[in-house]
Amino acid sequence: MSRPSWKLTVRNGAEVDHEGFDNVEEAVARMRERALEIRAEGPPKVANVLRKFEPKEQVTARLELSHGGFLRKQAAGVDVRGDGTFLPYRGGLRREELDPSNHDTPFDLVRETLEGAS
Repeated sequence: MSRPSWKLTVRNGAEVDHEGFDNVEEAVARMRERALEIRAEGPPKVANVLRKFEPKEQVTARLELSHGGFLRKQAAGVDVRGDGTFLPYRGGLRREELDPSNHDTPFDLVRETLEGAS
């Protein structure tokens, strides 16, 4: 049995889940499904750690798709913000926020980013 080429990592609070997929379309569809489930859980509480963090300033969950090995890893994903918005990004350790304004959904932008990097 072959090893899946795409890995979805979902960090939701203290929980971390991993799923494998053979193609990017399936992986992005699952990412979207999980992100919508997490957003449906509702907003986080206001956090007071040295200063007050409103829900829109908090990252409730981070969903990342990755492909390739440790040194040549390609990664992109979305952050689920406390106010229910999705913020797409590319990169693993060095994340770069992406502008989703020319795309139907942030998930389309993640798919295009990963397909362009392959």
